[in-house]
Amino acid sequence: MSFYVSDLDGTLLDQQGKLAPSTRAGLLQLLDQGLTFTVASARHVSSIRQILGDLPLRLPVISSNGAYISEMASGRHELVHAIEPALSQAVFALIRQHGLMPFISTHGPKGDQLFYQSVHNEAQQAFVDERKRNADPRLRHTARLQDELGTPAVTFVVVDREGPLAALQAAIDELCGDAVETHLAEDLYKPDWPWLTVHDRRATKDQAIKTLAERYGLQEREVVVFGDHVNDIKMLRAAHRGIAVANAIAAVKDEAHQVIGPHHEDSVLRFIDADWKR
Repeated sequence: MSFYVSDLDGTLLDQQGKLAPSTRAGLLQLLDQGLTFTVASARHVSSIRQILGDLPLRLPVISSNGAYISEMASGRHELVHAIEPALSQAVFALIRQHGLMPFISTHGPKGDQLFYQSVHNEAQQAFVDERKRNADPRLRHTARLQDELGTPAVTFVVVDREGPLAALQAAIDELCGDAVETHLAEDLYKPDWPWLTVHDRRATKDQAIKTLAERYGLQEREVVVFGDHVNDIKMLRAAHRGIAVANAIAAVKDEAHQVIGPHHEDSVLRFIDADWKR
């Protein structure tokens, strides 16, 4: 038996970042028949819940690139991997030294919060606007981001042009070594404005899948994963079978055991349907 895990944006979702009605209907049918399936996304669980809605996932979802393992229906976290406080302060200082301003998600006594101080380009504004439009309960404006770092930081997100972000990524990697995980990736919905994300070193999709398998007695199952971008590479390497969609970046296809059709043609659903029934 197999245990299936899919990325969302650029993989399971359509070009508008939605779950197509045909994908939803197909997954509902397979889940009803006993399919073992969940998702692993860079999105927060609140955003995943908004997209997947009433999909009856029996397993928790992996969110924020593996920083959280969460029950989708309630949003309750089973596991949280935050960055060490001293390291968070050092990362924030480095971001500011590079003349950039991050968004910072935290997890503490007040739950999950997403702080921003100011916006400096159209992509950062779009980031804030989208979360306001979707009534993201975490979003908070603050006069001084550093004042919020008393609460454990889970993710730093910096949105800018590739050059400044690549330089910042190199500086963070040099400062922190393998204590953090960094990803520099194109925003599928706003080209030319990539995101640099910084997480704790334990916050990766492959580690979260391993934890999930251990907690839910799935260690004997074959793990089949689907992805398209840089944050999916480690889980493709760790899976028994890593499947890339046709629109995946070259580095993901290089790691994949198989390349299927593009994300907007129900390719993941079609593969799972045929593979699971077989």
